Amino acid sequence: MMKNTVKFLFEIGMLKKTRRTGYQFLGSGGESVADHSFRTAVIGYVLAGQNPEADRNKVISMCLFHDFPEARTGDHNYVNKKYVFSDEGKALRDQMGGLVFGDEVISLINEFNSAESLEARLAKDADQLDLILELKEQLDIGNSNAEDWLFFAEKRLMTDTAKQMSHEILRTGSSEWWFDKQTDWWVNGKEVQNND
Repeated sequence: MMKNTVKFLFEIGMLKKTRRTGYQFLGSGGESVADHSFRTAVIGYVLAGQNPEADRNKVISMCLFHDFPEARTGDHNYVNKKYVFSDEGKALRDQMGGLVFGDEVISLINEFNSAESLEARLAKDADQLDLILELKEQLDIGNSNAEDWLFFAEKRLMTDTAKQMSHEILRTGSSEWWFDKQTDWWVNGKEVQNND
């Protein structure tokens, strides 16, 4: 049993090396599937916290697990999917075979894909919000193609919480978290005390 688990963990490491392929069409940016899944899980945690009726652990697990099959299939963007069929179900069944927790992971990914439960809708929205954050960063550095992509990514959002978050993302500069323009730090390297 432990041997199968260790082999699975090596396999999941492939997601750190598996590039998300949509960026080749966007013309800038880039990340691995694992990079994407990490922030998606954090977003899922936040969204579930704003929806107290949701099972937060389930949302986070769906966010972390939703792209597991891509360790075997690779990432297929929207253009690829017009021409290439990827049997993610078979990849997932093969991947989870012999694992004590395999049925649970399969069930969570199937629930995510069906988007019928609140947890699945929140996890799907987290998936899209990660893309929206990436696209906003690309827009902020001058990639005008990101604007068209943002339009369609927003249309895929399902929950009110995610729609509100997306609206705020689009109103916020991607560097605002660190680049405070209301300080003298950028002039003289120190904060000026306001003694009001």
